[in-house]
Amino acid sequence: MALHLWLTFSLAYLLTSLIPGPNVLLTVRNALRHGPAGMGVTLFGNLLAQLLVISAVAWGVGAMLLALPTAFLALKVVGAGYLIYLGAHQLFARKSVSTAAAEVAVPAAQSKWRIGTEAFLVSASNPKTLIFFCAFLPQFLDHARPIAEQFTVMYLTSAVIVCGVHSFYSFSAMHFRKHVNASRVVAALKRATGALFIGLGVRLLSAKAV
Repeated sequence: MALHLWLTFSLAYLLTSLIPGPNVLLTVRNALRHGPAGMGVTLFGNLLAQLLVISAVAWGVGAMLLALPTAFLALKVVGAGYLIYLGAHQLFARKSVSTAAAEVAVPAAQSKWRIGTEAFLVSASNPKTLIFFCAFLPQFLDHARPIAEQFTVMYLTSAVIVCGVHSFYSFSAMHFRKHVNASRVVAALKRATGALFIGLGVRLLSAKAV
């Protein structure tokens, strides 16, 4: 991949990543509830889904799905439904404040699996991710160079940027939490992310392939 294209791609992707979305919200929530370990597992699930989506774009699957209205509609409904489910669970789950505060502890192996799976599903079921990469990545391809190598470079670059941006938001939130009551922060974050996930899910239903 040519250096100037890589630099342009890196800057453009960094700017788009700075806008908080479902993945950022989920990472921050899990960082506050489970600490750095929860943040790391969430990032792993997110990056695994991103690898799947970028691989699909590289193989042309993404473009094929977008060309099939029924397939795109199904993916959109699944993604929106999952976000709304997560939001409703956050808003209406009956947990005491003391229980929420206890969740700040590092998760057990079973909890790590659940956190990673949730992060993977949030990222993989969002058709906007597919739309974005289908429109965004090809702009930086140099057809005189191996395509697979360029997609690999772009994935690794995007993974580093995602880790950096999500870590910045998460550690900033954890630092802020030290100055206020931890249980109140966790409870407030649960309500806020629940409402935002529902809003994002509803908005996702209006997403178009073009």
